[in-house]
Order: sequence, then C-alpha cells, then structure tokens
Amino acid sequence: MPEARLRVLIVDDHIEMAKMLCDGLIDRGYDAVPLASGKQALELLAREPFDALLTDLRMPEVDGLGLLAANRKQAPERPVLVMTAFSAIDTAVESIRQGAYHYLTKPFKLDELAIFLGRALEEARLRRETTALRSTLRERFSLTKIIGKSRPMRAIFDIVERVVDTGAPLLITGETGTGKGLLAHAIHAESKRAGGPFVTVNCAALPEALLESELFGHIRGAFTGATTSKQGLFAEASGGTLFLDEIGEMAPALQAKLLHVIEEGAIRPVGSSKEQRVDVRIIAATHRDLRKAARMGMFREDLFYRLDVISIALPPVRHRREDIPELIDHFLQAARTRHPASPVVRFSPEALKKMLDYPWPGNVRELDHSIQRLVLLGREAEVQSASLPAPVFAGPIAAATFEGDIIPIRELQRRYASWALDQMGGHRGRTAETLDIDGKTLAKWLNEEEQS
Repeated sequence: MPEARLRVLIVDDHIEMAKMLCDGLIDRGYDAVPLASGKQALELLAREPFDALLTDLRMPEVDGLGLLAANRKQAPERPVLVMTAFSAIDTAVESIRQGAYHYLTKPFKLDELAIFLGRALEEARLRRETTALRSTLRERFSLTKIIGKSRPMRAIFDIVERVVDTGAPLLITGETGTGKGLLAHAIHAESKRAGGPFVTVNCAALPEALLESELFGHIRGAFTGATTSKQGLFAEASGGTLFLDEIGEMAPALQAKLLHVIEEGAIRPVGSSKEQRVDVRIIAATHRDLRKAARMGMFREDLFYRLDVISIALPPVRHRREDIPELIDHFLQAARTRHPASPVVRFSPEALKKMLDYPWPGNVRELDHSIQRLVLLGREAEVQSASLPAPVFAGPIAAATFEGDIIPIRELQRRYASWALDQMGGHRGRTAETLDIDGKTLAKWLNEEEQS
C-alpha cells in the first residue's frame, strides 16, 4: 500500500500564486490545496486534516496572523510557514514570535520552500513521536503503576512529586526486591526527561575495568582489544536518565570519577585526554547502608553526600502489610495474562491468610515470583494453602516454639517436620513436596532413620 502524501494548505489572496506553489509541491510528492481566502481556509481547516499550513500574511478579512492564531488553538503541532513582501518584514518577525516555523520573503524559489517545509514537517513528526513516547512511558512506568496506599508509600509519592523535575542526583535505598528499579523508571517517565533515554547499568555485574569503559566509553587503542572507539553509557543517556543500580558495589576509583561527573557535568573516555559534556540525571540505588559504609571508609564520603541530597528509602513489604492484598491481586492478574491457559483465578481464604501473614523477606519480587509459579503450575481455579511455597505455608514460627530451654537444631527441625506432616493430613509425599525436600530427607528430619 503506497504511503499517504502529506497534505499542505496554501493560502494567498492572489490565487495564481497559490496554484503555482501548489503545482510545485505536488511535483515534489505533496498533496497540496490552494485557496484565495483566509476565511475559506478557516472553514476548510475545521473540516479536513492538513499536515502543514503555508499562508500569505496580508489578506483581507482574515490575514496570516489570524490564521496562525486559529491554527495554534486548533492544531498547535501543525507547522505554519508564512509568506510576505519585503516591506512587511516586521509583521513576519511578529509571526515567528507567535509560533510560525519560518517566513519566506517574496519572491522565493520553490526549492527554498521545499527545504523549509520538509524541515518543519520533520520536526513536527519528531515532536509527535516524543509525545507518544512520553505517553507510553507514563502509561507503563508512571507512579500510578506502583502499587501502594499505605502511609510509607504515600510519603514516597509525595517526595517524588516534589523532586521529579529537579534534575539533581537521587539515591534510592531499600532491601533487595523492594522495587528500586521500578521507582527509578517511574521517576524518569514522570519527569521532563521522559522523551530522552533511560539507561540502566548494574554496578555489581561488571568488573571494574569493564565498568569504567561501559560508563565513560573508550577511544580506539585505549587498551588491548579496543579496535574501535566506543560511546559510553553516560553519553548514551545524555538528555535522559542514567540508573546506577547497586552503586554500593562500585570500586573506589570509579566513585571518584563519578563524583567528577556529578560536579562538572563532563566525562573523559578511557584513553582520551579530552572531556565531553553530558546532560544526564543520575539515579543511584543500593540495598546497602551507604552512610555506614562511608563511615567505615568503604564508600567515598563526599560522593555519598552528593547522592544523599535527595534520598528515598523504599520500605520492605513487612512494613507495608496493608498493601499486600492489592499487590497479590495485581500480580495474579499479570500472571494470568502471561499464562492464559492456567485455570488459576483466585486464592482460598486459608491460602490468602498465610500470604498476608508471611513476612516476604524477598519483598515485592518474591511475592511476584511466587504468584507467577502458582499460576503457571496450578491445576485448579482456587489455590489452596498446601500449594503455597514451603516458607509461606509454614508461616512465621510461633513464639511458643522458642519458649523454655534452647534446644538442638535437629530437635527444632523434627518438631517443624512433624507439624508440617500434621498440617498435610499425614500425606508424606505432599509434605516433602511442599517443604521442597525428598522423602528420605523428610524421614531424616523426623528422626525415623534412627528409630528403624
């Protein structure tokens, strides 16, 4: 199917001029429409779509500035080019102030018009794509996608709304699995940088030598194997956000270079003697206590204070229990979407209670993965408590277990295995499966091998 031609409306009270320009643009692949009246142009723009407007400035009834103002209200993304005589340059300059893309002084060549029209339409296309990208990012990663109505989460949302567009470095702390990466992406999506790139690097996943090259890039010949120059992640993230996950694992030498980037806004590729400017917002995350690490000399104190100007501490799931029901529902629906053939649609009241009581040491990530597994492996519409992962099924060990004298770990293990067997109605196979052990290990835990 042939690509649709871009439509241009040409308005000039000298209709011959409008028709001549129209013919020239048609020859260059446009779909152009000539009109001799600004009033008629207003009526046509209200009825039909056009990609661009080319108008004379001086016309009776509705002039070019009138068309420009109407276009700004009706379709502000549609570019407007104006034509004017040399004697009306001041009016042409005023049209630029009011939003016209460019003005052409009569007489002008068709090639000149084609160049500026092409540029205007390309810029309009890029703006539309940026707007669409921003909309997609906000839809997928916005703060509304982060589940939490508890007091700790409401406090976090309040902080984010106040700092989202500051551009200052941001430090997100919290236990593993609390959603630090998701929050970083949401902050980017809500910010003015949403149209720029969001680049993630895990500081713990790469050795120091590779991480430096990944972050700052390198020039050809900087080290063995560097046969070509490479742009680093800082340069790649320019205009957007660089998310440094697990920054607490970054080597001290790289910490010094990162501090320099934050203070100077410039990077130096490995092997290069020249710096290059970068426009990047840095969001760092860690599960470590960086303040303690800085006091112990394991993390640069000056870098910590530069990052800690704005910090957000994500609470563990056990500190936001009122959010668990909504999290369970969200992950259940997401898992059902990924695995539509699964019969699982709900949790039994007993299973739900155990999930609400469980402390979820792996936090949101553990909850998500557990529900995915239950949906993927489930054979019935309702998940029973016996199907839950062993730690969830067992639940928090009752305080009574630890009353009295300290007992050997094998005795505690025997009591736990005996309790689990009783909970499973004496079904050894299901008990072993739920505890994620084999039958022989279950017998050992029950001390049966010693009695046989």
